[in-house]
Amino acid sequence: MIERRLKQSALTISIISILAVFYDFGFNQNGIAQIGLKWLYAFTLLIGIVSTAIRYSKKSNRPLFKVLIFDTISVLLFIILIIDQFKILKGVGFLDSFDSTPWYYIAIFLVFIRELAAKKLSLSRTYFNPAQLFIISFFGIIFLGALLLMLPNASHGGISFLNALFTSTSAVCVTGLIVVDTGSYFTLFGQCIILTLIQIGGLGIMTFASYFSYFFRGGTSYENQLMLSDMSNSSKLGEVFSTLKNILLITISIETLGAILIFGNLSELEMPSFFERTFFSFFHSISAFCNAGFSTLPNSLYTGAFRFNYGIYGVAMVLFIFGGLGFPIVFNLFKYLKYLVSKRIIPFLLGEKKENLVTPWVINLSSRITLITSLTLFIVGSIIFFFFEYNNTLAEHSGFGKVITAMFSAASPRTAGFNTVDTSALNFSTLMLIFLLMWVGASPASTGGGIKTSTFAIATLNFWSLARGKSRIEIFRREISDISVRRAFAIITLSLVIIGAGVFAITYFDSEKDLLSIAFECFSAYSTVGLSVGITSELSSPSKLVIILIMFVGRVSMLTILIALIRKEKFKNYRYSKEEILIN
Repeated sequence: MIERRLKQSALTISIISILAVFYDFGFNQNGIAQIGLKWLYAFTLLIGIVSTAIRYSKKSNRPLFKVLIFDTISVLLFIILIIDQFKILKGVGFLDSFDSTPWYYIAIFLVFIRELAAKKLSLSRTYFNPAQLFIISFFGIIFLGALLLMLPNASHGGISFLNALFTSTSAVCVTGLIVVDTGSYFTLFGQCIILTLIQIGGLGIMTFASYFSYFFRGGTSYENQLMLSDMSNSSKLGEVFSTLKNILLITISIETLGAILIFGNLSELEMPSFFERTFFSFFHSISAFCNAGFSTLPNSLYTGAFRFNYGIYGVAMVLFIFGGLGFPIVFNLFKYLKYLVSKRIIPFLLGEKKENLVTPWVINLSSRITLITSLTLFIVGSIIFFFFEYNNTLAEHSGFGKVITAMFSAASPRTAGFNTVDTSALNFSTLMLIFLLMWVGASPASTGGGIKTSTFAIATLNFWSLARGKSRIEIFRREISDISVRRAFAIITLSLVIIGAGVFAITYFDSEKDLLSIAFECFSAYSTVGLSVGITSELSSPSKLVIILIMFVGRVSMLTILIALIRKEKFKNYRYSKEEILIN
């Protein structure tokens, strides 16, 4: 009984301390408040040590080695900070390096993560299905993010709830549409909140919560695995948590590498401060990989000399293309590369005789369709943009600059949202191209939005099959299932309904705005792109609410919302007689 109450108290106190950290960041503190907060932090660390000790005192508990390492490092940090707080050891030099507030913030976060992960995570289908849980998690993070952005120290001059909600929704839904300038309006604390919302929104809060729970507990229920397999697109229950782990590791690795490469392309003339260059690099690397489109620059990468920094162009483009492919496709590509190296390249280099075997189906049908569609859209889009804008927005660039800018501008509308040209100055024909690219968007199970490349490919293949008089869709010696075709056309129809309703609503609330600008804004919001022709901040409050709703629906998808709201019908083992309907 005492042990259970202590565990509950430890979690409660850690939550209070997390709130105190936000209070510490969000408000200006006087001397008495700062002393009180430090004592609260020290008490929380003491509770964390006691809770960990009790957890290991039970013989039945045999923690995993990785958990033991985590707890050991955490407890050592807690002890050092408590010694420093109470001045138990004086004259010890290395303790002075821990006498700073950020160390306490890190320690409090570790206590919170450990105590929260110790709780049994139950994703029971009795209460929520995967679609409902997915929507609730996004809604909760958006609302919390809006409250955090309203803290006095998050912005320089304060922000209304509507603008905070708009910014939070845009960050969590990895859209990039803004009503205030991110770099000048928000403080470093506010920008860190936005960056955290982008990261959580790009991967999903359930990815983090589920994996940390599994990390510390070493297992989970069958029901949890079943639900997480739906949310993570895992084909096998046994691969659910390895998939989540790989997603986190790949994301952190790519974002870190991207930040290093962006940092290498920055000069001291552009940003004199080392900290500014470091923060800029990580902010834009995370924003690019998550296809968020947020930038700390006033006019994205079109600002000043950055519009000619082709090195940053290239790094950002690789990041958002990679993030827009989708983790299942990335894993499948890694699997193919592993097969290519081990079964083809190494035997060839060693001079081994090639075995007369049938080539295995390493790259699955979904990956093939997605890769071909993405590559086609990228190449065709780049060529068309290059010729349409050669003497317009590309005129200020050199030969190589025109090519790389055209490639960037063709890839960015597919949900990345960074702009390296003046969007409002684009030709009408180019805007029509961008409409199409925004609408198609990224690939399934990625950080991007839109109807997705696979949906667009299935619709195109269906047209071709009908024209050839075939009753089914066949490609690469495979037949696409009827449920995939039905889902594709449901997504296409629902997307046009949502975008059309948004255009209709905004034309009513802001009748002075031209139709092209409104349509561009709605397509950009639904596909979570973030490109704008400059009317976002000028919209009225009702129109901003419409854009918020479109961004949310575009991120979670209208089909997911319908699945969450409409009760699933039980399987019925009968079929009615078929009858054809006149179409044309």
